[in-house]
Amino acid sequence: MKPPRHPLLYAVCAIAATIGAAPSPATSPSPSAPTPPAPLGYVCQRASAPLQIDGRLDDPAWRDAPWTADFVDIEGDARPRPALRTRAKMLWDDEYLYVGAEMAEPHLWATLTRHDAVIFQDHDFEVFIDPNGDNHEYYEFEINALGTGWDLLLPRPYKDGGRAVHDWEIPGLKSAVHLDGTLNDPSDTDRGWTVELAFPWPALAELARRPTPPRDGDQWRVNFSRVEWSLRVVGAHYEKVPGTKENNWVWSPQGVVNMHRPETWGYVQFSTGRPGTAALQPDATRPARQWLHAVYYAQRAYREGHKRWARTLDELGVAAPPDAALTRHVLEVTTDLFQASVDLRLPDGTTQRWNIRQDALVWPD
Repeated sequence: MKPPRHPLLYAVCAIAATIGAAPSPATSPSPSAPTPPAPLGYVCQRASAPLQIDGRLDDPAWRDAPWTADFVDIEGDARPRPALRTRAKMLWDDEYLYVGAEMAEPHLWATLTRHDAVIFQDHDFEVFIDPNGDNHEYYEFEINALGTGWDLLLPRPYKDGGRAVHDWEIPGLKSAVHLDGTLNDPSDTDRGWTVELAFPWPALAELARRPTPPRDGDQWRVNFSRVEWSLRVVGAHYEKVPGTKENNWVWSPQGVVNMHRPETWGYVQFSTGRPGTAALQPDATRPARQWLHAVYYAQRAYREGHKRWARTLDELGVAAPPDAALTRHVLEVTTDLFQASVDLRLPDGTTQRWNIRQDALVWPD
């Protein structure tokens, strides 16, 4: 019931057993299944020229990169739209994956200066990357307005017993911020800040399990988050308003207050064509992924109530897949483990067997 994995994973998991990082504030312990919004998509063009990473986003190559949709609340339409605008854009070349972000902000504020501090305790911008979309072995990077960064590797999500490896680093990472205003000065009104990042492909290749740099048309799962706190002025400085929670604003809505559900992240499709010529392609495996995740979340809820896994789909209360492209569904259960599987007929007529197990790993045979 367990697919083969790269030996490095076992080393990472051994490290993760002893090195834990606090999960981000956008983490919910509930095992219940959300009604997931459809993930957004973005076509990432090749950069027409090298980029100077200075935080300003004014290199000519950025002009050809479209902005994402404006960020929304992490829960999507269930919550009001954010009060401040946030958007991002991406480019790539043979050396780096580039990310730029623009955030309106009337109160530029940051306090943390130590690398790998818990950056979301300040206003921050966050990047999440799962190269092969299997819900495991994904990367996270956070940065504040001082340019202080925190890079993490997640062997698996927190909800599945994952512990972040925050001693993991991104060798060769380039990062910069640009402030349109004055930092930590309540006497004026600021305009905002921008972030510019260059992730080197060798670092992202570490657990990508697919060609890196990507090929034309490849799709990775990616999301962005902005953490914004409510502030008040005390004397000549800012402080958080006591008793208030952070705002979590994201590119592709999660449906719940939890960034660590990679199945809801957006699709980034890499293109070598001229800007504007490549269309975002739908994920042909999405029907299988959706049904398998429905089984997974139902099993988590069932186990919370019954202290064991459901043995059959009838016991679980999950219907057989309604999509005609999905056949031969199976649920296998032991005392501690389960695996759900289903055949998916792809548009080219071939069939793939897709699987999910109790720790959310999803994969094709």
